[in-house]
Amino acid sequence: MSHNHNHGDGCHGESHDHDHGPPEDVGHRDNLFSRIDRDNVVALNAEEPGKGPEVIKPWDKRSDETMYLESDADDQMCDNHWILRIPFTGAVKLRALLLKAGPADQTPTKVALFPNLEHLDFSDIADRKPAQEFNIPQGRDIGEYHVMPAKFPNVTSVTLFFPASQGADTTRIYYVGFLGQWSERKFEPVMTVYESKPNLADHEKIQGLNENWSAPGT
Repeated sequence: MSHNHNHGDGCHGESHDHDHGPPEDVGHRDNLFSRIDRDNVVALNAEEPGKGPEVIKPWDKRSDETMYLESDADDQMCDNHWILRIPFTGAVKLRALLLKAGPADQTPTKVALFPNLEHLDFSDIADRKPAQEFNIPQGRDIGEYHVMPAKFPNVTSVTLFFPASQGADTTRIYYVGFLGQWSERKFEPVMTVYESKPNLADHEKIQGLNENWSAPGT
């Protein structure tokens, strides 16, 4: 049913068993589109960086090629390398990356995934080992790239690094999506009580369930 990209830890398998993307119900059941903080999607070295959120599309627009993000061919320092950072509105247990790229030699050679990476710098990326990376085959279908769950158990953002094209001066991405489970980000509550002058009467009211409690100094 699904086309699997079994690459192991940073290894790239040669077989890509493609179909035409996940079934409709899979797209609706655990597609994380509504859990992406689209306003804060950041693209670096893109021809039009402000268009980063436009490739984060709802499931029914995944095949639309009128909106896309392209690398900046004028930046000689970075060639056609570029970065897309996608934050979530909570914590995500990531299952798969969905990607539509191309056409032809404008397809990136591969994509490297970095979870929870706050710094967006090309030199930083170059020095880091990605949690996982995948070769990207040419084609018009939505590629579904299954990640290793142990490496993406509690993800608040994913940074995608596209290092090069398959021959063209630029790379192009039409659609980026994710499959997985979302949960609210949990913070430990911090409670601070400020008292200019302790009021023992208030403390007596707080006593409640603890009958052995005694006010300071008693």
